[in-house]
Amino acid sequence: MKRRESLKTILLSTVGGVTLGTSATSCQPEEVTPVHPYAPGEYGRTSEEKERDQELLEEIYLNEHELSTIAVLCDIILPATDTAGSATEAEVPAFIDFIVKDIPEHQLPMRGGLMWLDIESNRRFNKDFITATPPEQIQLIDDIAYPDPELEKPELGPGIAFFNLMRNLVVTGYYTTKMGLDDLGYTGNYANVWDGVPEEVLAEHEVDYDPEWLAKCVDQSKRMDIAEWDEDGNLLT
Repeated sequence: MKRRESLKTILLSTVGGVTLGTSATSCQPEEVTPVHPYAPGEYGRTSEEKERDQELLEEIYLNEHELSTIAVLCDIILPATDTAGSATEAEVPAFIDFIVKDIPEHQLPMRGGLMWLDIESNRRFNKDFITATPPEQIQLIDDIAYPDPELEKPELGPGIAFFNLMRNLVVTGYYTTKMGLDDLGYTGNYANVWDGVPEEVLAEHEVDYDPEWLAKCVDQSKRMDIAEWDEDGNLLT
C-alpha cells in the first residue's frame, strides 16, 4: 500500500498514531515553494479572534532559513502525487509558521529541532540540511522517522522527537485544507434524498399524505428551495 493511501486509512479510522514514510525525493533549496503569509479563515471568527490573528501574522519568529528547511521537510513527509499536490503546494509551511506563534510551547522544540537537523547534517555531510542531496536528506530523515528500537542511539532522541512534531503538524496542516480534503475524498455533510414514509408503513397506520403537502415536502425537484411560511405558520412553498 502506498504511503498516502496508508495515511488516508489512518486518518479515516483515527486521529492519533500517524506514521509516514520518507522514501520520496525531497526538494532542493531552489525548488522550495516560497512561504506565503498564512491566512486564517474568516468564517465564525469573532472580532477579538481576528485581531489576535492579525497580531500573530505580523509577528516574526522563524527566519528564512528555518522556513526553507520546514518547506523541504514538508515535501519529504507529503510529496506531490499524480492525484494530489504536495504539502508546500497546500501552503503547509505557512500554517506551521503561524502555529508556532499561536502555540508558544512549539517554539523551542521547533527551533531546537531545526538546529539539531543542521548540526547532524553538517556532522554527516559537511553541509546544512537544505543543501544536502536528496539521498543524503532521506538517509538522515529515515534514521529519525524509523528509529530501530533495538539500536541504542540516544544521540538521535532529539531528532526523533522533532520529527514526530513536524510530522503531526504537516499532517494536520495538509488535511485541513481543501487540497487535503479532496485527497481524502471527503465531501462533507449534504442533504440526502427523502421520498417520504414508505407506503407499507403508511398503510399499516391507515394514513396517507395530503397531495398538497406531498408536492411541497417530498418533491425532490424542490429539495434545494428555501421554504416560505405565511404569518399563520402555513407552508407556502
